[in-house]
Amino acid sequence: MAKTSMVEREKKRTKIVKKHAAKRKELKAIVLSPKSSYDEKMAAQTKLQKLPRDASPSRQRNRCALTGRSRGVYSKFGLGRHKLREATMRGDVPGLRKASW
Repeated sequence: MAKTSMVEREKKRTKIVKKHAAKRKELKAIVLSPKSSYDEKMAAQTKLQKLPRDASPSRQRNRCALTGRSRGVYSKFGLGRHKLREATMRGDVPGLRKASW
């Protein structure tokens, strides 16, 4: 199990990303637009920098839905490697089974 504080921090980051997503999208569009003037781009960049750091989706980390483990997480299933293996052995994951050849 991961530390509870780390899992809670990730939940907090997810909420902040959702809250600022629309604003970030607008500002990024202005910054990347070739039609925007230099002053508009600089103003948008400044506003973008004033948003909280956790508003950036790249600061989020994939975590296992069951244990909160941050490493070895299969994003397709949302589980860490240990829990994915256990679920596979029980037959809980459709279309996935232990390899044997």
